[in-house]
Amino acid sequence: MKNKRIVTCAITGSVHIPTMSEYLPITPEQIAENALGAAEAGAAVVHIHARNPENGMPSSDPALFEEIIGRIKEKNKDLLICLTTGGGAGMTVEERMAVVPKFKPPLASCNLGSMNWGAFAVAEKLKEFKYQWEAAYLEFSKGFIFQNTFADLFKITKIMEESGTKPEFEAYDCGHLYNLGFLVQAGYVKLPVYIQFVPGILGGIGATPYDLMNLHQTAERLFGRGNYIWSTIGPGRREFELCTMALFLGGNVRVGMEDNLYLAKGRKAQNNAELVAKMVRIMREFDLEPATPAEAREILQLQN
Repeated sequence: MKNKRIVTCAITGSVHIPTMSEYLPITPEQIAENALGAAEAGAAVVHIHARNPENGMPSSDPALFEEIIGRIKEKNKDLLICLTTGGGAGMTVEERMAVVPKFKPPLASCNLGSMNWGAFAVAEKLKEFKYQWEAAYLEFSKGFIFQNTFADLFKITKIMEESGTKPEFEAYDCGHLYNLGFLVQAGYVKLPVYIQFVPGILGGIGATPYDLMNLHQTAERLFGRGNYIWSTIGPGRREFELCTMALFLGGNVRVGMEDNLYLAKGRKAQNNAELVAKMVRIMREFDLEPATPAEAREILQLQN
């Protein structure tokens, strides 16, 4: 499957706030509909966060995840679901992890290190907010440390192994890849590993082609070809630039409204399917095809 690439779509995330786009999916119905649309456009995997349906605030409520998953599976049983364990700012590790043993998804995110996480710069560009919580949420990130200690990683990887869930390891900087190397060496994680590069978060590595190459070359040195599968995001206007670069390097790609709200300069994406469709068009210009869920399952060697 050398010409196949996995397209993941991150549907809503926890960084963007509703004020930033009227199209951001908030309710379980909207999130599920966007996931199904992304699948029709070519995504094999959907990355799921939940939000309070009343005001769009990120939520770890298992009932919301259950509704989202149920709505997706009712219409598409093959689509691979990757649940977040990143949650939202202020959630405990226990709150973030609760979805894995409960739902036993085929994939779940596993963040590889503690870090400063700054979303506060967004507030400087906005004069008014749709909901009261939004400004305080962004301001809170000035003093927020996204906790993922080694003790947390030991616990999280064990829960995932017991649940038959493959970790999608989120690397926000090169040092996170060394953390993963330790987890492999110490026997907490088995090869091959699946890594998602997440450049462009304030507090982590930048989002230039040079930064993506640093992540890629570090992974190559630590794990070697055949021992890891990788994908990348690109934040905002960098989404299609970095994802296209990843295609040439043999990587997979993630697009979606968690990472980017715009289809083109000055043009907001009205749904996640539009972002996936654009990525697939770019892939096909270079004779590459989006992997089906069944092919993605084989590439990633999934249990569930």
